[in-house]
Amino acid sequence: MMDASVGTLLMIICYVFGTGLVILEAFMPGFGIAGIAGVILEIVGIVLTNTYFGLTWSLIATLAALIFVGFAIFFSYRSAMKGRLSKSALILKDTEQSVPVPPDMQSWLDQKGVTVTALRPAGFVEIGGRRLNASTTGEFLSKGTSVKVTGAEGDHLIVTKA
Repeated sequence: MMDASVGTLLMIICYVFGTGLVILEAFMPGFGIAGIAGVILEIVGIVLTNTYFGLTWSLIATLAALIFVGFAIFFSYRSAMKGRLSKSALILKDTEQSVPVPPDMQSWLDQKGVTVTALRPAGFVEIGGRRLNASTTGEFLSKGTSVKVTGAEGDHLIVTKA
């Protein structure tokens, strides 16, 4: 058994880094290494709290950690949507607008162009100097691929690889 002051310091480190990793995971796609490591560190912190301070304090510490993580994620999300973080390069935004497809969709049939973005299956193509919404029938086309218009649906063109 380690000294109580060393155990307390280790407990605090586990809570701080565990919470930080869980918050970091909130901004990363999927549930990966950061989230798993954060949860494990939080559990280690709870076990250490129970060992050195008893069940009551471990329950209080668990509740405090959950509340802190909840508030941190809430304020981070709010900042990412409306605040200072929304203006940062960390947040991906679609800033480019497409040119609306004209009502006469027949004029675009059989024309050729190039993908401006990757089509997964939707994205943008450029035909005759105009940037337009387009999609494939399910296939992935990378940026810069030559395409041919085979149809139109709603506000976008249907394209295939030329």
